[in-house]
Amino acid sequence: MAELERVYTIPLRDAKRVPRWRRANRAMKEVKEYLSRHMKAPEEQVKIDQSLNEVIWAHGNEKPPSKVRVRAVKFDDGGVEAEFAGER
Repeated sequence: MAELERVYTIPLRDAKRVPRWRRANRAMKEVKEYLSRHMKAPEEQVKIDQSLNEVIWAHGNEKPPSKVRVRAVKFDDGGVEAEFAGER
């Protein structure tokens, strides 16, 4: 049973500060850090859905989106699942 459900627009600007060949990896890390901070859960318990992964990697490793909308659900056991929530 879901304890808490929220929709966030996560900025991925910091992904542009790393080398081009590492940007999508950094964007995934930014999503996990953001959700960990805002949902108050450890990063190890933040799970990213395949739909969100495909949106971030859609243009390859060098061109992730600048922001992404995410629907995050925190469960009673402390785990957080994130999925893509529509437009970027």
